[in-house]
Amino acid sequence: MKKNFAIVGVGLIGGSLALKCRKNGLANRIVGVDNNQEHGMKAIELGLVDEMLPLDEAILMADVIVLAVPVGVLSTLIPYVLDRVSHQVVIDMGSTKSQLANLVKNHPHRGRFVASHPMWGTEYSGPTAAVETAFEDKAVIVCDSTDSDPDALERATEIFNALKMRIIEMGANDHDLHAAYVSHISHITSFALANTVLEKEKEDDAIFEMASAGFESTVRLAKSSPEMWTPILMQNRENILDVLNEHITQLRKFKSCLEKENWEYLNELMSKANQIRRIIH
Repeated sequence: MKKNFAIVGVGLIGGSLALKCRKNGLANRIVGVDNNQEHGMKAIELGLVDEMLPLDEAILMADVIVLAVPVGVLSTLIPYVLDRVSHQVVIDMGSTKSQLANLVKNHPHRGRFVASHPMWGTEYSGPTAAVETAFEDKAVIVCDSTDSDPDALERATEIFNALKMRIIEMGANDHDLHAAYVSHISHITSFALANTVLEKEKEDDAIFEMASAGFESTVRLAKSSPEMWTPILMQNRENILDVLNEHITQLRKFKSCLEKENWEYLNELMSKANQIRRIIH
């Protein structure tokens, strides 16, 4: 049976979800909630949502509430929404989970909440960045699923299956550790490399004329929103510091090879790195 959806945050993730739900006929009605009025108007213009409503009104009309906002907002938004739900299913799309899990673990409506993280994103933001096929063949991490009511988990699973996603279940703490390795460190590295090149660009105007596809793919993530990524790094600080320390160690190995002209070990380091082909084809 079709449900009424409320999408809180009609940007890249929320907008893409709305597009697919409409295409698949999952939703009878889709309303949006967004503090950015321009985003709201654009979401209606693009057909992502039927209308924009204030949050309290959207909660009342919805069967499924999707929270697709920065994690810094989720810490206040999730308790607020859970205070006001009864039968509704609340699904978040945040990139960190431990802090949020601890925040709501004793909430009387915790069972209505399904903590999830779709492993997809781009460097773009806003409703114009929405992509209909965004989630196809991508993983979605569902955290602490036993804390969700069976019917809420079943409904979320139906949605993820309709989006053609691969569902992976794990604890919130494990999620944050793994996310630090496969997502968060990549963004830090890209931000740092972009700043490195921008510093060099002050001395050499030709540097960007030489930019290749490889360079563009490496620094692509540096165009990501600081407003979104600052709270992610704040909330997953400890895990990211551990990964960052290891990353710095690896960079020092390459630096040492170049300083000491140790070409054999340099080749060995790169050959070892080639083993990533087992994971990324």
